[in-house]
Amino acid sequence: MANLKEGDKAPDFTATIQNGQTIRLSDNAGKRVIVYFYPKDNTPGCTAEAKNLNENLKELSEKGFVVIGVSPDSEASHQRFIDKHGLKFNLISDPGKKILEMYDAWGEKKLYGRVYMGVLRKTFIINQEGKIEKIIVKVKTKDHTNQIYSELNI
Repeated sequence: MANLKEGDKAPDFTATIQNGQTIRLSDNAGKRVIVYFYPKDNTPGCTAEAKNLNENLKELSEKGFVVIGVSPDSEASHQRFIDKHGLKFNLISDPGKKILEMYDAWGEKKLYGRVYMGVLRKTFIINQEGKIEKIIVKVKTKDHTNQIYSELNI
């Protein structure tokens, strides 16, 4: 675990997105980036979160934000998710959990008394200088955009 904190330099990464292309966090230097980590494509909470961000993408873009989602799902799964819900932002495939671990988004979870390893739903807001501006750990999936605005006081 990296134990990232607000104010830390965001770890750069290189990864593949839904169409197999490679992207890097540093490709967005000079922009604010919303990197959100979610467990699985096409599940209720993950779909609600993606749709909320997508519905507000024009306004987020106007405010200078780029949105990137990250999960362990395959590129093909991400492409189906994008096609099904009309998502207009990139989804990173991280089956080896390298980025998830870099951002403390892979760890112990508990469900009905059972402990297991899984994706910890988190959102990182990275500023124009590449520093972590805000970490949201209690994500409101259905109202995530307003939660981001509230956390950033905008």
